[in-house]
Amino acid sequence: MKKGFSTIMSAQFFSSLADNALLVAAVELLRLGQAPAWQVPALAPMFALFYVVLAPFVGAFADSIPKGRVMFVSNAIKITGCLLMLFGGHPLLAYAVVGMGAAAYGPAKYGILTELLPPSQLVKGNGWIEGLTIASIVLGILLGGQLIGPALSPLLLAFDLPGLNLGISTAPQAAIASIVLLYLVAAAFNLFIPRTSAPLIPMQGAAALVGDFSRCNSRLWADKLGQITLATTTLLWGIFGNLRLIVFAWAAAALGYGTAQASNLAGVVVIGSVMGAVAASFTTQLDRATNVIPIAVGVGFLMIGLVFIDSLLTAVPFLVVMGAICGYLIVPMNALLQHRGHNLMGAGRSIAVQNFNEQACILGLGALYVLMTRFGLSAFGAITVFGVVVAVVMELIRRWHQRNTVIHREEVERLLVIARSDSH
Repeated sequence: MKKGFSTIMSAQFFSSLADNALLVAAVELLRLGQAPAWQVPALAPMFALFYVVLAPFVGAFADSIPKGRVMFVSNAIKITGCLLMLFGGHPLLAYAVVGMGAAAYGPAKYGILTELLPPSQLVKGNGWIEGLTIASIVLGILLGGQLIGPALSPLLLAFDLPGLNLGISTAPQAAIASIVLLYLVAAAFNLFIPRTSAPLIPMQGAAALVGDFSRCNSRLWADKLGQITLATTTLLWGIFGNLRLIVFAWAAAALGYGTAQASNLAGVVVIGSVMGAVAASFTTQLDRATNVIPIAVGVGFLMIGLVFIDSLLTAVPFLVVMGAICGYLIVPMNALLQHRGHNLMGAGRSIAVQNFNEQACILGLGALYVLMTRFGLSAFGAITVFGVVVAVVMELIRRWHQRNTVIHREEVERLLVIARSDSH
């Protein structure tokens, strides 16, 4: 891997780690404030909100200035949202501000991979960044649980700076204050991300950017490989983004766990997810990425299996396997999607299109889950609905790809040849 790759990975890891630790602290803040039950699952769509709203602008922003600087500015926005939550802002509003920073962060962190690495290393690079992202998601939830738990929270609350009273009196507040330090570590790494030789593209006016984004979105959906990879990653991340919150309700219903215990249980997924992501990076070629689509159909049925688990001994290996399969699926599809997007419209814009679709899916499925919760559907019922949706939609995507390879065989083969030649 080229010089600077490890710096990008480190910055991404600590920033994402803080995002997910903050999620657990926000859940506990809502619980202590006796907020309505629907507000906890609403955290996921609130985080996704600015991904959708700012989608026409963040890709162009990432392409207009050095991407290391974009990541630094984005991290500063995340710190602002974290401080807002710490000093009395509503957790839903504050987490939406953090999502605004994450929306700008995404096109830069993925876009710089296509600028820094040759196509032959793109799958491997994605394997590392997806593995670290998944690890940071699970470890962040695990860390958040520890920060609000009975072991660490008393120590954090006992810590005091002479002459400075921040009014921190609860476990989630102490956790949030600690999470600010993680964002600062990520910001420090951002400062050392190398400047690539990729040309900068000046930003246009708002109307022109919206029109350009619309054309880029249509172009990627019209591409016979891009549309399949975009549909697959959109659905997988849409489900994964909401499952991080559904697991709290599932753990409470199936195992009687509270917030801290549920976050600890989520940590076991990291073993399988990282193994799956790394395995995919070494075993799957760019031009063969679509071969994993049939496996994705089974993810929906595997998800429904959670409904029948009522013991920790069964839950741990089950979640490890689920994590491994998801990690193995996302990496090659993500790499092929980036390759097609980079060839069609440039790295920053293609990642913005990808983020828009994935976060719109999180927003839509999250809204569905909130409605189900408000109408009294149990965690088991919600997981069953999600599993059925995944299985049915992934089967439709599989048939869509089969149809493309029959009706548009020459075009699909030509695009695969491009991917094959670029990966060598």
